[in-house]
Amino acid sequence: MGAMDQAKHKAEEITGKVKEKAGEIMGDRNKQQEGQADQAKGNMKQAGDKLKGAAEDAKDAFRG
Repeated sequence: MGAMDQAKHKAEEITGKVKEKAGEIMGDRNKQQEGQADQAKGNMKQAGDKLKGAAEDAKDAFRG
């Protein structure tokens, strides 16, 4: 798990927020929904990153 992947996942979440807000301002419901979906994907990927990090920490602690 690299810092670059973490940055990409955070960027995906932020892009989703921007897209959702743009859709809200323009009255474009599809754009809002796309933004919400992008946010959800970014959040899920970030959760996966955290899980991988926790698993690596646990593995390192077990090995001592």
